[in-house]
Amino acid sequence: MPRILKIIPGIMKLLKHFNWTWIGIITSADDNSLTFVRILKEKVEQNGSCIEFIEIFNTATRFAQMNETIRKSSTNVIIGLFNMEEFIGQILRNHCQQIPGKIWIIINDMDYYVIDLEHFDYKNNTLLFSKIKKNIPSFLKFIREVKPIMFPDEITAGIWWISLCRNNCPQSIKRSCSRYESRFVDQTRLYPCDTFHIANSYYIYNAVYALAHALRDMLFSESGQTTGWNGDRRTLSDYLPWKLHHYLKNVHFKNVLGEDIFFDENGDLAMEYSITNLIFLPNGTVQHEIVGSYKPYAVPGEDFTINENMIVWEAAFTQTPPESRCSQSCDPGYRKLTKEGKPVCCYDCIPCPSGEISNETDMDNCMKCPEDQWPNEKRDGCVPKLISFLSHEEPLGIILTLISIFFFLITAVILGIFIKYQDTPIVRSNNRNLTYILLVSLMFCFLCSLIFIGHPEEVTCILRQSAFGITFSISLSSVLAKTITVVMAFQATKPASKLRKWMGSRVSYSIVFSCSLLQVLICLVWLGTAPPFPHQNIQSEIGTILIECNEGSAIAFYCVLGYLGFLAGISFIVAFLARNLPDSFNEAKHITFSMLMFCSVWVSFIPTYLSTRGKYMVAVEIFAILASSSGILGCIFITKCHIILLRPDRNNRKFLTTKIN
Repeated sequence: MPRILKIIPGIMKLLKHFNWTWIGIITSADDNSLTFVRILKEKVEQNGSCIEFIEIFNTATRFAQMNETIRKSSTNVIIGLFNMEEFIGQILRNHCQQIPGKIWIIINDMDYYVIDLEHFDYKNNTLLFSKIKKNIPSFLKFIREVKPIMFPDEITAGIWWISLCRNNCPQSIKRSCSRYESRFVDQTRLYPCDTFHIANSYYIYNAVYALAHALRDMLFSESGQTTGWNGDRRTLSDYLPWKLHHYLKNVHFKNVLGEDIFFDENGDLAMEYSITNLIFLPNGTVQHEIVGSYKPYAVPGEDFTINENMIVWEAAFTQTPPESRCSQSCDPGYRKLTKEGKPVCCYDCIPCPSGEISNETDMDNCMKCPEDQWPNEKRDGCVPKLISFLSHEEPLGIILTLISIFFFLITAVILGIFIKYQDTPIVRSNNRNLTYILLVSLMFCFLCSLIFIGHPEEVTCILRQSAFGITFSISLSSVLAKTITVVMAFQATKPASKLRKWMGSRVSYSIVFSCSLLQVLICLVWLGTAPPFPHQNIQSEIGTILIECNEGSAIAFYCVLGYLGFLAGISFIVAFLARNLPDSFNEAKHITFSMLMFCSVWVSFIPTYLSTRGKYMVAVEIFAILASSSGILGCIFITKCHIILLRPDRNNRKFLTTKIN
């Protein structure tokens, strides 16, 4: 039995080659066959294949029921272990093999068949594992010369001798038969003229020579002396069988074909197996086409061969080679989901979930793509994720860039107008140095928005928020200083006012410097502890890598915004309280509106900023910068430019004096 078990790896290789994963098994009821089936079942399941049914037949088997089982089964591959007499006498005779669409893999040790097959419609769907066929030199000469009289006690020898009368025997061994002998030709169960059926002679030949070598080694062993058989008066019976077994186990020689002959650890003679396609011809004969081989003792990769092109499949198969699966293969992009209560080979195919792929057929689980990649549309491969950031080349980036430059130029023009008309009353009356500081800081505010556009780098990430915070703090502190200056100017005009000694540019500059310095300190602490840095956000958007600046410390970022909100709130309150001062000197109303717009923009900015991701988050912040800066510019300076350029009659001391009175 161990020798038969060596065929199992070859069967597994054949199943794997054709990807047959759904099989049935039929065998006889003897102990060896049942052991074979048990081990085969273990190997099949270990390789992820499944067995649909196991049928065991004996003399009491109802073959009609077995045929029904085979006919109703969904498997296309049936493995059978029985000798060829059983195959012919039971399987073929009971029409099991005639069921269309089934592939039979037969394991056998016998080398003869009945010839009477013309009455049945057999299918060309059988692959046979059998001992490999080799011709021994001079063996055909032996066949021609041997006679039944040489074996008087062997009935088979006489039947075999009569078989040499067959017409299909080659002339080299065919003999002429008498009329009496010819009557028995068609009744013989053997036809040795087909050289395919004389394989056992090769193994018998090797066995005889192995025994001869073992006897020789035993007779001439131990002392090393070549003691003669007769001289020592010994007989073969003097040697115990276990002694012969010891030498037989260690025998190793080359046969007449130059092959190494030895026994393995199980005591089996090393042999090879051929895979034969049985082709049933219309004239009732069987053609044996060797389509492959299995060599258990060969090195991996050379132990199994199969030639698909030589196999003749029956016409019932819609594709060649045919398939045998409980479920159709799951294409890449899908995974297997085992059906409840069914073998693992029976499953449904479900698409891979979002973010996962399967790049092979019949995968049990999908796999995640690397972090920088994403599944393609079919989910059978990973593709690089799209890189997303606010670029100078995309429409949104171009529009924001043009708007920033436009407002920068507008601010520069207004600064030029105020410098040109610096000696006019409307410029001088509103603290022109603070006006210059405010306009320059607004120009930088518009320019700093350009830092937010483009691929985030370490330097730009550090400069973005710090430049924005500092320039805006200078702008808001200038507005606060202008508002306080207006209030102090009118309070100082009252008799006995103590604020006169505080009038002058030093107070204004001190307010701008101190308020801006505090924002600078906040930014320095931020950059010293947890500075912003470039970050690849792979989680926010499906299939996209967002290149963005991580703020490092959210607390520091909101401290910067909170401080700007504090300056804007103080400016708004002071300007609101001073809104009723004389209009010609008073900027309070304009500052009130500018701070109201500033606060509105940044209050709405925070929830919008938190609800967006990637480049749109950056665009929201740029929009807030541009909107708040342009609000301050428009509310405070547009009216004054209108008076300077279009209403010069109102830009004189006489008009201002008249307004005061």
